[in-house]
Amino acid sequence: MTPLRTIAGLAWLAAGAAFAQAPAKPQYGGTLNVGTVYVTRTALSWDGADWNWKFNHDAGQMYEQLFAADLSKAQRNGGKQAFAADAWVPTEAMRGELAESWTWTDPLTLTVKLRKGIKFPAKEGVMAERELVADDVVYSYNRQDKSPKRIPTYFDHIDKVEATDKHTVVFRFKSFNAEWDYRWGWGYYSSVVPREVVEAGAGDWRKANGTGPFLLSNFVAGNSNTYVKNPGYWDKETIGGQAYQLPFVDSVTYRTIKDESSQLTALRTARLDILETIRWTSVDELKKNAPALKWKRFLATSANYLAMRVDQKPFDDIRVRRALNMAVNKQEVVKQFYGGNAELFSFPMSPAFEGYYEPLSAMPPEVQQLFTYDVEGAKQLLAEAGHAKGFSFKVQVCACEPNSMELLQMLAGYLQKVGVRMEIQSMEYAPFLSAMTSKTNAPGYYMSNGFTNPTTSLRKNFLTGQTWNAAQWADPKFDAQMEAIYAERDEPARQAKVKQATRDILAGAPYIFMPTPYYYAAWWPWVKNYDGELFAGAARPGPIYARMWIDQDLKKKMGF
Repeated sequence: MTPLRTIAGLAWLAAGAAFAQAPAKPQYGGTLNVGTVYVTRTALSWDGADWNWKFNHDAGQMYEQLFAADLSKAQRNGGKQAFAADAWVPTEAMRGELAESWTWTDPLTLTVKLRKGIKFPAKEGVMAERELVADDVVYSYNRQDKSPKRIPTYFDHIDKVEATDKHTVVFRFKSFNAEWDYRWGWGYYSSVVPREVVEAGAGDWRKANGTGPFLLSNFVAGNSNTYVKNPGYWDKETIGGQAYQLPFVDSVTYRTIKDESSQLTALRTARLDILETIRWTSVDELKKNAPALKWKRFLATSANYLAMRVDQKPFDDIRVRRALNMAVNKQEVVKQFYGGNAELFSFPMSPAFEGYYEPLSAMPPEVQQLFTYDVEGAKQLLAEAGHAKGFSFKVQVCACEPNSMELLQMLAGYLQKVGVRMEIQSMEYAPFLSAMTSKTNAPGYYMSNGFTNPTTSLRKNFLTGQTWNAAQWADPKFDAQMEAIYAERDEPARQAKVKQATRDILAGAPYIFMPTPYYYAAWWPWVKNYDGELFAGAARPGPIYARMWIDQDLKKKMGF
């Protein structure tokens, strides 16, 4: 066989010629092998009523939603959207998926018209082929709403959902909620699952069956998810003025690979067509050994922080929380740990949240102080709080995050300089997540948590009693701020309210706020109609994969 480097070098020239031919005509067939953003994590549940955040990522190939991201607005198509944020679909970048149209018939009534002729395929032992109808949407909503695992307050703004005819769904609101489209539209818990699947056993992957572009054909926990083309899929993609039936590829396989070096080897040897998450430390070597790869740099879809339980001593004292922030040299973390490939300040508002994000330079002094390295100032605050000799506390961290594991050791070194010692407990993802959702997590909880969208980032992290509130933050003033934010229909006014709430939360220092790294996605040039987009909804890449195709002739020319 020709050496890989030689093949890749020759292929680069061939690929360059191929890119010049635009628009390319789509090809059907082939298998897309993907190491996704969550390449280290296997599917956690196949039942949406479990309210598991990763459900969309694994089941969003077959279960569709009312809305999705409009990928025609992607940067590669001349639009503004990178579609890299894990759950951020701006209003102007949203399209109807199952919904053909939607109208506010009065301030508290939303009427949704469904597309006609969308079919659930026949599934032996589960259901006969039939059309998706409004009752399916109502059933799916009610099942989510009645689940004992639902997130508190999530659907409290909805009075009821009803089908007024076969293709019309009416949402009647108790009060307006600015997240109406995210909560039940394109969000984490908005999938339309037929009653027959639930009755057959929604948690059994073998029973999964939806209207989406792919159907789940195999699942091996910790190894792979395999999806095959839904031959009766309804949607099309317009390319070069011509409409093409979706999906293009015959199958998609997610590879679950926990070891980082194995991920990189799989990409370099083309056992992966795409690897969506690559640390900056591996980029130069990959570019050297596989120069034909295409690249996209993006700010991580998750923020890094150490949550401090404010309902337990010593973290009930703001002086302690502020001291620990000041004890960490965050500028040095950006320069040394990330080699400059990180943003010092990007949480709880991501820089991607246009209109909602404010830079650190615009923040009040009490916030800027948390990002300024000051060992002596930290010691003084600890002494004032009665901890002049320091203290020790337990920190839980997920073994699934290489950055977190390494960075926590660096963090421990900084805190030791002010007399604070950490007992680090490394955990597998399922028990790590369970510790937080059951509110039994340790006083320190180091995590990488998705930004979601501007309002959800605040709500899920800091609203009293919320599932993802690892610090157990409970502040009536902030809760009232969130209520006002959700009630605000005018977006500029809502943005101003979000900015103020963000400032207040940062000043309270419930977390040790850490820099957010940049990652890279890389893919082989035979993957077409793609430029590093990650999500077309909340952690949902399914519509993106449905629109990719494999240039199989180019792949063969490159020796694969």
